[in-house]
Amino acid sequence: MKGNHGSRVREEHAREDCHDPAAGVAGAAPARSALMLRLILAVFGLVVCAVGAALFLVVVSQPAIAGALAFLAAVAVVDMAVVARRKLRGEPG
Repeated sequence: MKGNHGSRVREEHAREDCHDPAAGVAGAAPARSALMLRLILAVFGLVVCAVGAALFLVVVSQPAIAGALAFLAAVAVVDMAVVARRKLRGEPG
C-alpha cells in the first residue's frame, strides 16, 4: 500500500501543469519545463567556471576572482543535482 501511495504522489508531481499556476487560464496550454536545457546550461557553467577559476588562480594570481568562479561552479553543481532529482521524480522536460 505504501508503495502505491508513493507512486501516486510521484505521478502527481510529474503532471505537466504541476508548476504552472496559469495552466488552462483563457485556454493557455500548460507550460513545459526545460529541464534538459537547464541541465546542459548547468554543465556548461560548471566547466567554464571551473576552468576560469583554475586559470585565474594559476596564471593571473587573482584568488578573489577564482573564488567567485569556484562559488558559481558550486552553484552549477547544486543546480545539476536539483535537475537530476526532478528528472528522477518523473517530471517531463
